[in-house]
Amino acid sequence: MSPVADGTGHPWHPGARAREHPDRPAVIMTGSGTVTTYAELDERSNRLAHAFRRAGLGPGDHVALMMVNGSAFLEAAWAAQRSGLHYTAINAHLLRDEAQYILDDCGARALVVTAGLAGVATGLDLSRVPLRIAAGGPVPGFAPWAEVLAHAPATPLPDACEGREMLYSSGTTGVPKGVHKPRGDCGPGDPEAPSVAVALGVAAMGVDADAVYLTPAPLYHSAPLVYSMAMHRLGATTVVMESFDAEACLAAIEHHRVTHAQFVPTMFTRMLALPDEVRRSFDLSSLRHVLHAAAPCPVPVKRRILEWWGPIVSEYYAGTEDIGSSFIGPEEWLAHPGSVGRPRDELHIVGEDGEEVATGETGVVYFAGGRSFAYHNDPDKTASVEDRHGWRTLGDVGYVDGDGYLYLTDRSADMIVSGGVNIYPREAEHVLLQHPAVVDAAVFGVPDGEMGEAVKAVVELTGPEAAVTPGALIEWCRARLAPYKCPRSLDVVAALPRDPSGKLFKRRLRDPYWEGRGSDIV
Repeated sequence: MSPVADGTGHPWHPGARAREHPDRPAVIMTGSGTVTTYAELDERSNRLAHAFRRAGLGPGDHVALMMVNGSAFLEAAWAAQRSGLHYTAINAHLLRDEAQYILDDCGARALVVTAGLAGVATGLDLSRVPLRIAAGGPVPGFAPWAEVLAHAPATPLPDACEGREMLYSSGTTGVPKGVHKPRGDCGPGDPEAPSVAVALGVAAMGVDADAVYLTPAPLYHSAPLVYSMAMHRLGATTVVMESFDAEACLAAIEHHRVTHAQFVPTMFTRMLALPDEVRRSFDLSSLRHVLHAAAPCPVPVKRRILEWWGPIVSEYYAGTEDIGSSFIGPEEWLAHPGSVGRPRDELHIVGEDGEEVATGETGVVYFAGGRSFAYHNDPDKTASVEDRHGWRTLGDVGYVDGDGYLYLTDRSADMIVSGGVNIYPREAEHVLLQHPAVVDAAVFGVPDGEMGEAVKAVVELTGPEAAVTPGALIEWCRARLAPYKCPRSLDVVAALPRDPSGKLFKRRLRDPYWEGRGSDIV
């Protein structure tokens, strides 16, 4: 077998990295301390790739992964990637019917699960899924992971080729949709492969084989999975948290001498909420570059992180759909606080009439160009994100300043219409998060007989000892925002409904107020 065929002919493949430094850690789990070397990652993913082939899965077929964070997750993803398969990671917190919908919709012919999810997995209708594998322990009706691997060769597939992830939207505002992107006809590690392009982009930011990359979020989300696999193409070590905990995260950075990491703003907020003496007790000097994304970071939170960690925190704006992006470094952000950066792709801000608005005016953010994608099995949804110019949108609302920097104000689906006035709840959310007693906040519209909708807030406080009333928090907003943008009512809850990556399920807060009213708000 030629080096090109087994992935070692190009450097951008874990097969090449396993040959160069077989004993280097590819994956370290922070909780268990389990270490998986590049040789082990390469061997196990090769064995599972052969199991996929033996079950009849060829390039372009589909496998689903319903797994918690662990080395087996990345081994399974790499098995699919090097087999030319599309692979869908199913959120480990979904209930049976939710998981069944995704499994059926993606048309998976194989399902790999973690034993801890057996309660959901054994309740699924798997009549159309011939290959079922369980890692980490026995699951009725599933072949044991170790047994499957033991009966497959460790050599690379003779027809190895690059696959592609097909991940589903979080479903925070509706039914999840799979984002289907072309796989490309590329051999292992081919620089022309779309997945390899991500690794090359990461390398351009200075990441190399000496990097230690922290993944604090669930691997079933796009950025954690794609970036972790990009690190493996570069030969870096990926440190994975089983689940995010603020203090444990700081301990992991210190213990593993983490050089690079990626967070969502909620994680920053959680770490900043730790007592000062706790935060100061950790040595974070190994950090060289930190990324954050998923949602705009409140300005006060970003300032405090930069003051704490120094000018090493950059931000990007993008979506799973790959239709456009922007990027901003720390110095740029300090000069343009609140911005998500200069667009890397042609950008247009479009008003309600479908025409582009002037600089500084707010509208829906559209990109021209970008990579090809479709919402799986939903041509209407695919068509709905494109306007008459052929520009496409992720549904975000924002504006561009005179220097060409993009600012996101909200999502169009979250907009509140009160008395005919458009209100974007993110403004009030960010103001609430500036209050020292508030650790999380959600603002949304509820029915109002006179105004159509009224602004409602739900907050999570730093703890039961936080001495602040709902009325005081509303007044806090009124001192900083126009009254019509402020909550007219506010509730305190123990915790907001977020998934482990920080995505807010605002629908769960909002829907009870609209039940039975026939609202089309989602």
